[in-house]
Formats: sequence, C-alpha cells, structure tokens
Amino acid sequence: MTGASVRIPAVTRVPAVVTAGDTRAAKAVYGESKVFLPVAGQPMVARLVETLQKVPEVSEVWVVGNLERLEDVFSDEGIRRAIRKPLHLVAQGRNLLENAWETYRRVISRDPAQGRDPGPDELDQQVLYVSGDLPFATAQEISAFVRSALERPDCDYAFGYVHEQALEGFLASASGGTGIEVAYFNLRDGRVRQNNLHFARPGRIANRERINDMYEHRHQRKFWHMGALAWKVFFSRAGGPLIVFLYMVMHLAGLADRWKFRALADRLRGWVTLQRNEEVISRVLDARFRFLATEAGGCAIDVDTEEEYDAVQLNFEAWSQAQGERAEALYGPIAPADIDPADKASGDAAGP
Repeated sequence: MTGASVRIPAVTRVPAVVTAGDTRAAKAVYGESKVFLPVAGQPMVARLVETLQKVPEVSEVWVVGNLERLEDVFSDEGIRRAIRKPLHLVAQGRNLLENAWETYRRVISRDPAQGRDPGPDELDQQVLYVSGDLPFATAQEISAFVRSALERPDCDYAFGYVHEQALEGFLASASGGTGIEVAYFNLRDGRVRQNNLHFARPGRIANRERINDMYEHRHQRKFWHMGALAWKVFFSRAGGPLIVFLYMVMHLAGLADRWKFRALADRLRGWVTLQRNEEVISRVLDARFRFLATEAGGCAIDVDTEEEYDAVQLNFEAWSQAQGERAEALYGPIAPADIDPADKASGDAAGP
C-alpha cells in the first residue's frame, strides 16, 4: 500500500501504552532489563517513545515499568526535548496483565498514580499496546496498524502480525552472517510472526487472564510451555478438545519447520488458519478477536536474547535505514502530528 501523508483528525487518536516491565515472564538480556539496554546510545524504551511522537493517531504515551528507572531515563534533557505529546510514567505490577490493565485504569482516571474501573459509557475506550523493546519500529507501521484497527468496530482485541517476507532483511543470510532468526507460526495462510502491536478495548475483554497465560507460555521453541498452556486452556470453561488440537498442531508445524521438515510442516499447517484461530481465541477470551497484518516488519523484531541484542547493535544503522525506506515505500511519508497546546502543557506537567 502506498500513498501520500494525510492529517488524522484528533477524534481518531488513541492513547499508547508502552509495556516496559521487568517482572515474571519478562526476560533479562546481559543481566539487564532489555528495555533499558542502549541501542546507538539510547535506551530502547526511549527510542520507542520518540517514535510514537511521530504517529498521528497516538494522542499520548503511557509507559509502565520500573518507575525509578523510567524517571531517570526520561529526565534526560535530550530525550525530553523530543517528546511533544503528554507522557505519563506508571509503576509496574506483578506481571504483564496487571501492567496492561492497571495502566488502562489510569488512562480512564487520567491519573498516573491512581486508576479506576471503566464506567458503562467507557467500556469502548481504545488503547494501543506496544512492547518496549522494538528498536526498528517505524511510525508508518504503527500508524497503519492503528488505522486498520480503527476501521474494525466489530473488534475488541486486534493482534498484529507480519508475513515472513517482511523480515527477510533481518536474516543472517542478508546481513553478512550476523542476523536474527525468528520463530514463525505456521498456518495455511503462510508463515507469520507477531509484530508486538496490540489494539484493544480492555473493558470488553471478559477473560483477560488468558492473555497473560498466553504471554507467559509464549516461547514456541519450548515444548513444555506449549503443553502447559494447552493443559490450562483445556480445563478452562472456554476450553475444549478442538482448541487444544488446533493449538498443538500449529506448534508441531512450527517445530517441523525449525527442524527443516518443510513437507511435514506444510501438511500440518493446512489444518490451521488465521480465521480458525480468530474464532478460537475469541471464544477463549470471550471477546471479538481479530488478526491484523502490517507489511513493514520492523515491529516484529524485538530483543529476547544476548545474540539478538548483539545482532541489533552490529547492524543497527543499516537495518534502521532499510526499514525506514521500506516503511516509506509502503505507506508514504508520515504526517506531522497536530499537537493541541493544552495537551502539550498537560504532558509537561505529567511527565518526569
């Protein structure tokens, strides 16, 4: 998709929540919370917040994580100068679900320190959730994802993904031997990977705890994690044999793919489609769930291991330039965000 930049009316803007926590299932890299690792001299979480400044559909940014460390990062004068939208820092809770839900409650209350549950007329409040460790996220890709989600009023939770072709530039074969090899979900629709972008009406998701289950057992290379989640879902009220069957077939196809048994992987993935997954996940979450694709690919590259961080450091300049060029070729130049002076003033007051 190509096109010229377009100014987005303020009514289409949504708050963005950057998840930067380091508890429970969050993985440390070189003994450090990965969102604070520097890339080209800047912590990844700060780099992402700066990228969100350029997304026209984002009204404000909320960052949830280690509050003391976040305050230290965003007290840097150079970083502060780049922030034009209201910025709010929130202390982390025990896990991803608590961080996401409690920050949503603070969006509702407009208070970074104290949240409240949504009222009946606030259940449709929309929030963009973004992982804090995305060194190659572009404003165009995030903007395209949000626009797609805004066009789906029948959706309570949209989960972003990319096809494997979008990530070819990050492979070792394309980077002189030092690249990132990612795990894919093998489906009849193709080999796809999550892009770390989520768009939700959290107040409409009845079984929110299932999202945390899926996150904590998300590592596809570990069969124990697959089995643990399948067992948990099977014995939930929303579960059943079909759900477990589809889940296990999809992951077995992933194992076959990684072991280079491509013919077997192709046979297995024929059983599972994006649409069937949407139906199953909607049932598990008791919410209207949809997958939404983006094409640029940078948002699908996060940092979970020391090897991945080393590859990012080594290739950052080349990958960043290539991803920017790809995003602009696909989506066009990003439109400048219209900042309401009152919002800017409130952001200055709420920031660190």
